[in-house]
Amino acid sequence: MTTTATTARERMLLAKEASRAIGLLRDEQKRDALLGIANAIETAAREIVDANGEDLERGRVTGLSEALQDRLRLDESRVAALAAAVRDIAALPDPVGRVLDERTLANGVSLTKVSVPFGVVGSIYEARPNVTVDIAALALRSGNAVVLRGGSAAERTNAALVKAMRGALVEQGIDPEAIQTVDDFGRDGARELMQARGVVDVLVPRGSAQLIETVVTESSVPVIETGAGVVHIVLDESAPLDWARDIVVNAKIQRPSVCNAVETVLVIRDAAPRLVPPVVEALRAQGVTVHGDATVASLADGITPATDEDWATEYLSLDIAMRVVDDLDEALDHIRRYSTHHTESIITQDPAHAERFLAEVDSAVVMANASTRFTDGGEFGFGAEVGISTQKLHARGPMGLSELTSTKWLARGVGQVRV
Repeated sequence: MTTTATTARERMLLAKEASRAIGLLRDEQKRDALLGIANAIETAAREIVDANGEDLERGRVTGLSEALQDRLRLDESRVAALAAAVRDIAALPDPVGRVLDERTLANGVSLTKVSVPFGVVGSIYEARPNVTVDIAALALRSGNAVVLRGGSAAERTNAALVKAMRGALVEQGIDPEAIQTVDDFGRDGARELMQARGVVDVLVPRGSAQLIETVVTESSVPVIETGAGVVHIVLDESAPLDWARDIVVNAKIQRPSVCNAVETVLVIRDAAPRLVPPVVEALRAQGVTVHGDATVASLADGITPATDEDWATEYLSLDIAMRVVDDLDEALDHIRRYSTHHTESIITQDPAHAERFLAEVDSAVVMANASTRFTDGGEFGFGAEVGISTQKLHARGPMGLSELTSTKWLARGVGQVRV
């Protein structure tokens, strides 16, 4: 059943052909396929971790950033988490065939709008082997084939993961060409993927702002844009100290290298003397460098002077920017200027402030009194995520199974003609 393809284009055509059968699989067939993939990943855990070690060593030698090394790293517990995420996706309801609308025309023609697979989903990403599994599993559960370009930094890890997943499909009697990688074609493979309009139905980039911008501007395939995360937390006058401290620390240090980690904290001036010193102290105790404005520096020790560049920076590291603003209006103005429209949160006990913030902030996810780290497909109950969309068309926020489906109208008549 496996065909050896000599070009990236041939692999994508094989995925296109496989997608027709994948789109017709029954719910239980797709569920069984994913459970088989989860088992295969666990069985191949040692091989996957060893391959990942080779990628990590090469990354250290070539100067891969600490943030990307963290995203790249797989140990046995992370491999187990990948398998668990696949099982979670398998347990989700089938998103294909949902009736979204139905009506009968005056002439008696019956119309039904149903959800259908896209066909072939492509993804370009970097140093994120979890994406290899998440997107493949989400694509299969939603009846799609997938073409992956995971970048040179994780090439051996991704190859081991793809090998395990394709092997599981063979055991289930499903065409393994439904999971393809073009990693071994390098940048040429990425370019082929971006130009495969008519073969690949949708492309989802995940990675740096530069990678995403390249895919958006150079692709002829329709793109769902996932954005960088210049994420904000606002602390207002009524914010309880323990909430402010615990949420900011969690949002920064729980996993600093990801897009939903907080990058800027805005403190309302009347709350600054009460909140800035203990919040800064708690951050510094976790090894965080605080880049603060003059007011922050006057209230706390060890502050690195902030520049205008800091307000627009997605650090992805143990760094955070902190600014004191006069009121909620100024905080909202700052967010409008610097936000990448990913996730913002306010810490407050003032219901009016909370509701105003939720209503006025134009981001994919807007929160009150919660850590920004909750912006995640797994946390939202999607099993995993394709990515976090910061655009407004088709999908916005964490994308799960339903975002990998399109729609079509089914018309049933009894001989009607239009007059």
